[in-house]
Parts: sequence; C-alpha cells; structure tokens
Amino acid sequence: MAAVSIDLVDGAARAAVLRGGGYLRPLLLGTEGPCARIALVGVCATLLAGDDVQLDIEVGSGAHLELVEPSGVVAYDARGGHARWRAGAHVATGGSLIWRAAPFVVSDGADVQRRTELALDEGARALIFETLVLGRSGEDGGRLHAQLRATRAHRELLVEELDLRSPGLRAAPGLLGDARALTTVMLLGIAPPELTAPTETPLAGPGALARALAQHAHTADETLQDTWVRWRSLVESTAPTSLQDRSTGRACAPERDPA
Repeated sequence: MAAVSIDLVDGAARAAVLRGGGYLRPLLLGTEGPCARIALVGVCATLLAGDDVQLDIEVGSGAHLELVEPSGVVAYDARGGHARWRAGAHVATGGSLIWRAAPFVVSDGADVQRRTELALDEGARALIFETLVLGRSGEDGGRLHAQLRATRAHRELLVEELDLRSPGLRAAPGLLGDARALTTVMLLGIAPPELTAPTETPLAGPGALARALAQHAHTADETLQDTWVRWRSLVESTAPTSLQDRSTGRACAPERDPA
C-alpha cells in the first residue's frame, strides 16, 4: 500500500510519510509555506489481473496538499480475472487537498472495482478531478464498478455507485449513452458562491459537483476546465490568512501543467 501524510510544522508543510507500494511511488516535488506538491508515479504496468492498488492519504490540520499524476492508469485485459483500485483520504480541520488525477482507462477484457473514500473534518476542503474512460482507441471498454463515499464531520456529503459492468445497460439513457469518457469535478467542504455552468450542481451539504460526458477524454476534460479553475481558486482563497503566501495572497503555488 502506498501512503502519503502531510503535516504542518511551524507554518511549513512537512512530508511525514512518503511510502511507495508495489504499484505507486509518491515523490515530493516541492513545498512552499503550508503547501506540499507530490507526484504519484507508477512503478509498473497496472492494472493487470490480480492487482490490488491501495493509496492512503493524510492531510494534517492547516496543511495543503496537491497531488499530480504524470501518467494515467490503464486496466488491461484481465482474461477472466479482476483487479481493484482503492484510495482513501482524510483531511483535517483547516487543511485542503487538490487532486487532478490522470485518466483511468478500462480496456477491453478488463474487470475493475474502483473505490474512493474521502473523509473531511469540519473546516476542511477538497477538490478532486477524475476522468473514467471506457476503452482505448477503437475499443468499447471492459467492466467497471466504481464507488465513492465522501463525508464531512462524519456525515455523508456525497455517496455514489456507478455500475458499468454491462455494455448494454451502460449505453441506456441516463447512463453513458454513446459516450466513452466521464469527467467529474468534486468540490467538497465548501460551496461555490454561484453555479455558472449547466454541468454544475450543488450538493445537499457544502460542496458541488460538475460532470461531462464525451466520446474522448480530452473533450470531457475541456468542458470542465473553467469549473476546475474557478473552484481551485476558491479552495486556495479560503485558506486561513495566516497560512497564505503573503506575496501572492494564494494558499498554494500556481498550478503547473503535469509533466
């Protein structure tokens, strides 16, 4: 299991734990004040039949973690087997997590169970960008069962289950139709002042969700790019004033394009 833990020590972010697993290795890209930027680097080709990828993330009180992924995840033909991908994150009071994940591609013949659990304390914030893609170029895609559970102060904020294991059912109206890519932006722990795009919807608690469907991942991603930029600025601007960079007024360094 790969693990990342970020603490705040004397106003500066410190990587308390950077532990690589058999599939992922976290690499510290740098720190700036209360912010740490970490890349999740693949150790080997994943996901193959029998693979079980686990990632554990801890963000301490007042700390700010940005995760980037230099390359996406591809689930390959399992030839009758299956694979699992699981991620859990806990963000303490006053902390924030910004995670723009690379595409998660489910190839023909793959059979994947994907589970994400996000636990936010009171006053914590998270912004997650993810893209699920059924099939590589020219493929219809394999079987995917994705689950998400996000809580705030131990109360459920967003719970979803996406069952895309049946090609016939996932093409039905109300699911994917003829789309192959589903991109989601989740803002958790804080509500945007307004929703400015038809793809955006409020959650029952503090947060919002934006979704886009398309034939290609880059098209779905581009549809939500403006939402990502606005909500990222909101997460950064709501950091405690004492933790913001005094020269820029931002909680974290400006976003850079993934390598």
